[in-house]
Amino acid sequence: MNKRNNIIYWISTLWLSLGLVSTGLVQLTKGTEGPGALSSMQHLGYPDYLLTLLGIWKILAVIALLTPRLPLLKEWTYAGIFFLFTGAIYSHLFVGDPITESLPALLLIALAFLSWNYRSKEKKIPTLVSNPS
Repeated sequence: MNKRNNIIYWISTLWLSLGLVSTGLVQLTKGTEGPGALSSMQHLGYPDYLLTLLGIWKILAVIALLTPRLPLLKEWTYAGIFFLFTGAIYSHLFVGDPITESLPALLLIALAFLSWNYRSKEKKIPTLVSNPS
């Protein structure tokens, strides 16, 4: 992995982790500092208890992304992040929110893609496919 790819990987992974931790903590506290998380979930039609589950998943995702090795767990984590935030985008669009409500989720998807794409060879799942000759 060259230096440029390594820099892109770490910047995107750290920004993704920061986004996941900050939104996860807001969800775990149910947005008690303001009208954010709880009213947003009610607006989208989801039960309040889902906030706790999403918050826990996001914190666990950060732990998985920043833990050395464990390529299979990281691969599942990237997939989970993709499902989580595409679901958020769909939910906002479904209830008629403007596209601007989906921009934070879209940004986190982009960061997850950059992090996934620029990860080093050691962080990838080894392929078992052989080259037929």
